Amino acid sequence: MNVLDENFPDDQVELLRSHRIRVRQIGQDIGRAGMQDPDIVVLLRALSRPTLFTLDNDFSDPRLCHPANCLVFLYVRPNDAANYVRRVLRHPALNTQAKRMGALVRASDTGIRLWRRNESELALRWP
Repeated sequence: MNVLDENFPDDQVELLRSHRIRVRQIGQDIGRAGMQDPDIVVLLRALSRPTLFTLDNDFSDPRLCHPANCLVFLYVRPNDAANYVRRVLRHPALNTQAKRMGALVRASDTGIRLWRRNESELALRWP
């Protein structure tokens, strides 16, 4: 399940849906509006294997790695968010739900930084 943080721009949500990428947005489709970060972490752990895409830097801490979910912090302009969600979902190292589980991903225009619990940081290039 692909979950978008509440702060995701509406036009980017619609762009993802127009590309037939199934997403659920916090405050709209799942959870409640105004959820605080600790509540979002609890919500993610209650869902079945979610991948959270966010523009919120608070989710870029590798200590948040959990084997039952994936956190993707998009370090990009809000107007580019949908494009980078698509790029992450198509990246060979992250293109299946199983490959994403347990990862914290920081995606930017220069590439991807990936962390997993008890492993060192991995730098990936865009294909």
